[in-house]
Amino acid sequence: MASSNSDITLYTTQTPNGVKASITLEELGLPYKVEKIEIQKNTQKEPWFTAINPNGRIPALTDTFTDGETINLFESGSIMQYLVERYDTEYKISYPKGTRKWFEMNSFLIRPHWLFFQNAGVGPMQGQANHFFRYAPERIEYGVNRYQNETRRLYGVLDKHLSDNKYEYITGDKCTIADIAHFGWVAAAAWAGVEIDEFPALKEWEDRMAARPALKKGRDVPEKAASKASLKDPAEAEKRAAEARQWIQAGMKEDAAKSK
Repeated sequence: MASSNSDITLYTTQTPNGVKASITLEELGLPYKVEKIEIQKNTQKEPWFTAINPNGRIPALTDTFTDGETINLFESGSIMQYLVERYDTEYKISYPKGTRKWFEMNSFLIRPHWLFFQNAGVGPMQGQANHFFRYAPERIEYGVNRYQNETRRLYGVLDKHLSDNKYEYITGDKCTIADIAHFGWVAAAAWAGVEIDEFPALKEWEDRMAARPALKKGRDVPEKAASKASLKDPAEAEKRAAEARQWIQAGMKEDAAKSK
């Protein structure tokens, strides 16, 4: 089996992008080691890690390639593509390359390109909503409204797509990496101040995804994911946000100083 030829180490932490890789690995049944990256301590900026990912972000992944040499991979979408193209020989969470469904799942050449819809749309917009809603040193209404509304708009696109097509998953009746890419972000909608119940078809999709056994394992790597209740509880949410706010703003100042 392909899994016996893997020598994978995943470098990650508990974020919507981080769990994309761990869920993909669990859905494929691949053995892997986990190195938790302490982003609050800037471990991702240490030289040993930037040798793997020069951008200093998680997730990253190493594997022994077919030539016997180590391959370093970073950016969550690229990691997912690598894993399915190399190891998903039975097309558990992908489609044969070059087919219509493969393009719908994966390609940036035609629409709908759902993996790239997440990587270029949902992730960046919701990430900015998180920043202005939770981490900014002062509340800037324009930033909060701009990115929350854009996140809602993108959720609306997904909701309409699922509803109009009567799809269980984003590309039809099969869970693929397009679904996995979206899950961590949609599950954390409340952190961005977005109410998922506004989007009934998307909410049903989220519940369907959350019930998958492999996803349940993968979403708790390298530690248990925050519950929805904690994301919606004002006191608990503010406590978590305050802890993150300090190191995020410190990191921004450090990066700004380096760029001068």
